[in-house]
Amino acid sequence: MSEPEKKEVSDKEKETAKQDEKEKDTAQGGKKTPVSGKAKPGSGKRSGTPSKGNKGAAEKGRSTPKGNAKSKTKEDVKAPTPDPTGETEEEEEGLPEGCVPLFMSAKSQEIFSCVCDTDVTEENPIKVIMKADIMEDFRNRAAVCDFHPVKQEVQDFPSDEIVIVYDPDFKFGQNFYIAVTEDAKEKILNPFGPEGEGGEGGEKEEEVVYKYIPPESKDWVSHGSEKEIKEENVVENRRRIKISARRIRKEFGAPCNFQDRNVADAKDAYVECTAYEDRTFELKKVELDKSIQAVPELTEQGTNTDWRYPRNANTQYYPREFSDKEKETVEKSNDLQTFTKDMVPRFELALQQNEIMDVFFIDWLHLGDADGSFGNKADNHLKEYQSFTDLQFSKDRTITAIQWHPTIKGVVAVAVAEKLSFDERIDNCAKVIMTPSLILIWSFTDPIHPQLLLEAPDDIYSFQFSPSDPNIICGGCYNGQVVLWDISAHADRLKQQRGSNRNKKSNVLPGFEDPNALKTPVVRYCAVSSIENSHRAAITDIQWVPDHMELNRMGVPQENKSLQACQIMSCATDYCVLVWDTRPVKGPGQLITAKETDKGPKNPIGVPNTFKHLDLSWKPILKVALHKSEPGGDHSPTKFTIQERQGDRGTLGKATDGTDLSKEAAMGGGYYTKPGSGKDKRTLQSVKTHFYVGTEDGEIVYVDWMPQKDQDTGKIQTPKPDFYHAIHDGPVNTLQRSPFFKDVVLCIGGWTFTLWKETVNSGPILQSAASTVKLSAGHWSPSRPGVFYIAKVDGSVDVWDLLDKTHEPCMTQNVSPVPITSLYPFPVSQKQHLMAVGDNAGTLHILEIPWSLRQPTANEYTGISNYFEREVKRRAFVVSRWDFREIEKRELEQEHKRKMGIAPNVQLTEEEIEYRQKQEYAAYLDEENTFLRELGLKDDDEPLPET
Repeated sequence: MSEPEKKEVSDKEKETAKQDEKEKDTAQGGKKTPVSGKAKPGSGKRSGTPSKGNKGAAEKGRSTPKGNAKSKTKEDVKAPTPDPTGETEEEEEGLPEGCVPLFMSAKSQEIFSCVCDTDVTEENPIKVIMKADIMEDFRNRAAVCDFHPVKQEVQDFPSDEIVIVYDPDFKFGQNFYIAVTEDAKEKILNPFGPEGEGGEGGEKEEEVVYKYIPPESKDWVSHGSEKEIKEENVVENRRRIKISARRIRKEFGAPCNFQDRNVADAKDAYVECTAYEDRTFELKKVELDKSIQAVPELTEQGTNTDWRYPRNANTQYYPREFSDKEKETVEKSNDLQTFTKDMVPRFELALQQNEIMDVFFIDWLHLGDADGSFGNKADNHLKEYQSFTDLQFSKDRTITAIQWHPTIKGVVAVAVAEKLSFDERIDNCAKVIMTPSLILIWSFTDPIHPQLLLEAPDDIYSFQFSPSDPNIICGGCYNGQVVLWDISAHADRLKQQRGSNRNKKSNVLPGFEDPNALKTPVVRYCAVSSIENSHRAAITDIQWVPDHMELNRMGVPQENKSLQACQIMSCATDYCVLVWDTRPVKGPGQLITAKETDKGPKNPIGVPNTFKHLDLSWKPILKVALHKSEPGGDHSPTKFTIQERQGDRGTLGKATDGTDLSKEAAMGGGYYTKPGSGKDKRTLQSVKTHFYVGTEDGEIVYVDWMPQKDQDTGKIQTPKPDFYHAIHDGPVNTLQRSPFFKDVVLCIGGWTFTLWKETVNSGPILQSAASTVKLSAGHWSPSRPGVFYIAKVDGSVDVWDLLDKTHEPCMTQNVSPVPITSLYPFPVSQKQHLMAVGDNAGTLHILEIPWSLRQPTANEYTGISNYFEREVKRRAFVVSRWDFREIEKRELEQEHKRKMGIAPNVQLTEEEIEYRQKQEYAAYLDEENTFLRELGLKDDDEPLPET
C-alpha cells in the first residue's frame, strides 16, 4: 500500500473515532469525559473519572454475594486517576453534600470486604456495599454495628447499593464517609467539572489516536473446570468382554437366511435376570425418632410393617382425664401452689447439676479402668483368638453346626454344606453328588490343616458327640438319614501336641517314608439309616438321650443300667420327631472292643464294625407326630429340647453302682450293644415326657412324646399339643434350655427371641422387640446364669445380660463381614472360655470371652431366679386381666341387649312354649289371609279359620 493510501486510511480512522466519541457524549446527556486524563476538581471530592472497567466492576458487584471480596464478579469501584501533570487539586471546602463521616472498625472492614490499604486505597477509595448486607449486619450485631449512627438513613435509602469512600487522612474526622442521598452517590461515582455541564466552556477535546496492540498469550490458570470435565467423561471401569464368532470355512461368503423361532424351544436361548433384594446393599436407618400419644380417637384397623411373617397387632388406650371443673379446682388449690414453690428450687438445682456433670455416671462400673485389673474396658470385648478355614473343603461353603470335643481341649468340629437352595440342588445334582460332604475336626495344634475329615452321604446340618463315648458321633443329613461315625482309631491323633503329627521324623530308611503320613485321614461313616424309614426332609436337630435313661417303643422313660448313651432323637420338617436305638434289635448282645475290632473282618475301605448291625437297616423305635390342635395341617419342627440333661441322675433315686458293668466298659474301652431285658428295668416316674418344639413357621409347641389312645379313632398315636404359640416372625433356629434353670428355655427365630418357663402356658415370660437385623443363632453362657449370646446375619454378635439390661444388648461386636450361621461358647478351663463362631463363608472364628462375661457376679443366680419369678407373676397378672376383660365384655353385651329390649336366654315351661307357638301360628294365618285377599282369591266376608 502506498504512502498516500496509508495516510487516507489513517484520516478515515480518526474521523470515525471522533464521530463515535460525539455520539457517546450525546447519549450521556451532553456530559463530556476528558480523554487526556485531565479533569477539573469537583466540590469537596477527588477529581477524575472512573474508567469503563471500574464502572463495569461496580455494576458487577451489585449482583454478587457478600463476603467474596477477591472474586472477579465483585470488584471495588476505582477512583479516578489523578492527573500526572498536577493540574487537578483537591478542594478543601469540607464534607461533600449528602455525605456523613463514618468510622469502620477492623471487624466491620472484614465483614464488608473494605479493609484499608488492601481493598480500598488512596488511589481507589470508593467501595459499593449492598444495602441487604448492612441490614443483615444490623440484625446480627444490633448497636455494635458501625452503621448504627446512620441506621435511619440507610433504611430510607432508595437504592440497593450504598457508596462509602475511604478517607485515609481523616480529613472529615473518621476513616470513611458514606453517601446517604442518591445525588451524593451519583456525584461520587460520576464526577464532572463545572464547565462540562453547559458544554460550551469545556476544554477543547484532544485528538485520540487508536493504535492496535496485538494480544499477548498468557499462562493458563486452572479454576477447577478441568476436574468437572474429567468427571463427566465415561471411563471404562471393567475389562472388555471378548466374543469370538466362528464359522465353517465352506460357509464363508454364503448368504445368510434369518428366521424367527421360539426361545422356549431351544436350550439356553433366553436367560431371565430377575431383580432380587440384596441385603448387602440395603440402606438401614441408623436412628429414628418416634413418639406415642394417648388420644380418645379409636382405630378400627391397622397393619404391621412388611415382614416375611406379618402379624397384625394394635394397641388402644383410654386416657383418664379430669373434668374442667376438677381441673379448675386443682389449679386453684393451695396444695398445688405450695408444692410448686417447694419443688422449683430443687428442680433448678437438678438442672444445674445436669449441666455440670453426668449424674447418671456409675462410678462402680468404671472403677479401676486406669489400672490393668480385670473388668476394665480393654477386657470387656470378645477377642479374636484364632480362626480356621480350609481352601479345599470349607471355602465358599456355609458352616451349619459346631461342636466342641467333650474331653480333649482345643479340638472343635464343624459341619460344612453347600450354599444351595432345593431347586439349585436339583439343577446341580451331578456336582453335588461328586462333591464330598464332610465334618472337619480342627485342633489348635494345627490351624492350617484339619485333623480329621468325617465323610457323610449328604450335607450334615446337625451332629453331636456321644456324651458317654466321645469317639462316637451321630449326625443328621440333608436327605433325612441318620449317620454314625466311630473315630476310635484316630483318637491318638487328636491328642498329639502341636506339630508332632507333621514334624515327627520316622525311623524308617530314607526313601521308604509313607507319602500319606502327612495327609488328613478321611473317616467314612460306619452306619446309616435306611432311606425308607428315615426323615423325608433335612434333619435340622439331633441329640443323644442322656445315658441314665432310655425310651421303649411306647415312649416310657426307663432306667439305663449300662450308663452308656444308646439312643438318639432327631427332628426334621416332615412333621415328626424320631427316636433311634443304636443297639441290635434281636439276638444276644456282644461287647465289641477295640482289639476285637482289629481282629474281626473289616470292610474293604477300613470302616470299623461297631455299628455294622445298623447299616442300611436302621429303623426308629418311636415316632412323635406333631399334629395341630385344630384341623388344618401339622407342625414342621426345626429344633427341640427335652428337660432331662446329661449328668443329672437325680431321677434314678438310688443310683446304680455299676457292678454289672464289665471292666472294659468301666474303663471306656468298649461300647455296649446289649439291649438288656425290659423286666428288670425300672420306670423313671419323675422324668417329664413333655418337651418343647420350635417349628418352621415360628411356633412354639409343647407336646408329650408318649403315645396315647385317641378317643375318636381308637388308635394309639401322639396326643395333640398342650399348647402352641405362633409368636416368632421366622423359622426357629435355636431352642435351648438354660444350663442353670432346666425349666427356662431360650428360643430364637426371625427377628425376635423369647424366654419360656415350663410351668407357664399362656406365653413367654420375656419377649424382645423386633431387631433391625435377622437373628441367626444363639447360645446360653456356660458360666453366667443371666448371660446369653445371639448371632445376627450382619456378622455381629449381641451379648445380653439380664442383670444389666432386658430391653437391649449390653454389648454388640462385629465378628465377620458375612452372616453368622452358628456359635458355641465352651469353657476350656476355669481361666479361659472360648466361643466358636461359624459364618457363611466357611470360616471358623475362635473368640476369647472376657473375664466379665465368664465370671458370675455375687448372688447372680439368686437375682436371675427372682427375676424369673417376678416375670411369672407378671404373666399370671396378664392372664387374670385377660379373663377380667372377657367377663367385662360379656357383661357389656348383656347390658346392651337389655337396653335394646332383647331379653336374655331363660328356661321356659311347656305351657309358655305352647302359648308362644299358638301366638306365632295365629300371626301366620293373619298374614296368609291378607295376602290371599290382595290377590282376589278370598272374599273379605269369609270368616277366618279357628286356631
